[in-house]
Amino acid sequence: MDFLRPASWEEALAAKAEHPTAVPIAGGTDVMVEINFDHRRPEHLLDLNRIGDLYEWEVGADSVRLGASVPYTRIMEHLRAELPGLALAAHTVASPQIRNRGGVGGNLGTASPAGDAHPALLAAGAEVEAESVRGSRRIPIDDFYTGVKRNALAPDELIRAVHIKKADGPQQYAKVGTRNAMVIAVCAFGLALHPETRTVRTGIGSAAPTPVRARVAEEFLAAELAENGFWDNGRIIPPSAAKEFANLCAAACSPIDDVRGTASYRRHAVGILARRTLTWTWESYRASLRKGGVA
Repeated sequence: MDFLRPASWEEALAAKAEHPTAVPIAGGTDVMVEINFDHRRPEHLLDLNRIGDLYEWEVGADSVRLGASVPYTRIMEHLRAELPGLALAAHTVASPQIRNRGGVGGNLGTASPAGDAHPALLAAGAEVEAESVRGSRRIPIDDFYTGVKRNALAPDELIRAVHIKKADGPQQYAKVGTRNAMVIAVCAFGLALHPETRTVRTGIGSAAPTPVRARVAEEFLAAELAENGFWDNGRIIPPSAAKEFANLCAAACSPIDDVRGTASYRRHAVGILARRTLTWTWESYRASLRKGGVA
């Protein structure tokens, strides 16, 4: 196994172009596990730790450009207001040591359906900034996951950053695991309310071959909020509507049985998480309306 250690982003792109099968490594929280258990033996490892740009973020007027290697700890400490859903997801990642090393770029590169960041990124409507020696492009998060541990990156592309819209409404994230830390999700759920566009977005993890959105549930809830004037009056969402939303989220899953949980349990748990996160986000939204003197 050859170890490539570029000193700049340009060198990294050149190395990836020359060795398209090279596996990028930054935090190493996924890659090293696979190598240590001999589940993967790449010919080349591409070490990105010397590239400082990947550890930087920029808060713009409408969005955050998050470097691929910004540690989860930094997201929790510095971007909680702008990216509340992702900050909540970051809290659930493994241990403090891993949160200090791992970043969103690693989750995206691995593209495991159980990656903790995916539901929050789907709910927020992120875009992945991919680059190669041929140029750069942005991949909408909805188009990024192409199969089990597969993504839309070309063989010569690397993830440079993620562009995430700043929250314009409440966001939530919840995860079920077999214990409270250092655990792969049995299932996870992210929810974001977008009052500016009066839309709802969801993200489901570890309950389908890829991270997915519950699009029918989103459309149902958005219609319910609009038709009853809830965005303006801030009234409590009827239990029947919350139940239907939860059922539609559960129906969006296509889980499997494995050592962490059964398919039926995952589907049931996603419904529970959907209902709970809806309650939490809507209460936060109602509180913001009361604070503004609207309700």
